[in-house]
Amino acid sequence: MDSVTSRSLQISLFRSQIKARSFDDGTLQILESLLVSKDVKSLVEVRSVLTEFMRDESLQIFREISEKSVEYKLLCTDFLIRVFALIGDVQSCLSLRYEALVMREQKATADPRLQVSCTEWLIFAEHLLDHGFYSIANKACEKVLVSIKVNHASGPETNHYLHNVHLIEKIKKLKDVSALSASSRSVQAQAVEYLRQKTVEQSSEHSSISNETKCSGSSRFRSGIRQNNLRKLREHQCRKQTYCRD
Repeated sequence: MDSVTSRSLQISLFRSQIKARSFDDGTLQILESLLVSKDVKSLVEVRSVLTEFMRDESLQIFREISEKSVEYKLLCTDFLIRVFALIGDVQSCLSLRYEALVMREQKATADPRLQVSCTEWLIFAEHLLDHGFYSIANKACEKVLVSIKVNHASGPETNHYLHNVHLIEKIKKLKDVSALSASSRSVQAQAVEYLRQKTVEQSSEHSSISNETKCSGSSRFRSGIRQNNLRKLREHQCRKQTYCRD
């Protein structure tokens, strides 16, 4: 069996496991074996196919578990996070991590075990910044600040005060970096759009000038023909008059 056939069978097996909702280590091992290849082009193609498949399936999965318990939803989300991390789909991975943290936060009042710690939000914010998701990183930083205030209000212990002060300073710096980076990206996007519009305008102007030049040249050509015809007509009339006098 050649490598292409073997890979196709592994992809089919992984898909069938996901379709059967087998969210276990065995399915992850199949995925890991799929992503072991020395052929870069082949690996890129496999990642692309799996990313598209898993994005579609994850949407279907969340529709199916919408009425399930929070614990079950978190288990499914954690599995999907691991899948997207292995595939290399950073965007989907971080999006699901954010959804999981928000889900836990919303249910923490009923179940304190689900409480999201400041450290979890902080680590997540740093990961978002590292991968260029600045606006979401800013939201994550805000979540940390709120979490610190809640924890301090519920138990304002003196020995945690200095730790919280340093943590708040670090978060504010992260917020500044994320806001600045988002602003910089916005400016860059505006600059790119301006240059694109400028290029379109210049192209349009060039086309207009070219058309005007063509029209001007065509007019001169037609005018030259008319003048030449008039000259020939006058010469013909002169010869005719001379002939009549003779």
